Amino acid sequence: MDILLMLHSILRWLIVIAAFAAILKFGIGAFSGAAFKPVDHGLSAGFSGLMDLQVLLGLVYFLWSGIVSSAWPGYRFEHLTVMLVAAAVSHLPARWKIASDRMRFRNALFAVLFALFFVYVGVMRLPGGWAR
Repeated sequence: MDILLMLHSILRWLIVIAAFAAILKFGIGAFSGAAFKPVDHGLSAGFSGLMDLQVLLGLVYFLWSGIVSSAWPGYRFEHLTVMLVAAAVSHLPARWKIASDRMRFRNALFAVLFALFFVYVGVMRLPGGWAR
């Protein structure tokens, strides 16, 4: 069980790295008027895919640890709820496939920023916050 929590904790840093790469790329694309290329789509899909994997690991840990210990503290429900919202927000760029390139970059940038905001809030709901 500890390995699952460790993987869940390590993956959050990969998500932060992917998010910062996406913020940089989408920010440059939004302000330079560049074309939204397959690599940009891949960056967006990679970020949302990492978020999905994180949700899966977290949900398995949530259920397994709750069943084993017969204890589901309220902060875990808060964390789960906020992180589900973060994962949903990370998928929003896929909805703007027919938009102009500039709008796709801008919307993807805001989606990643909002997802990161929810990730920050969700982690802060845990005892120890980001120090865990």
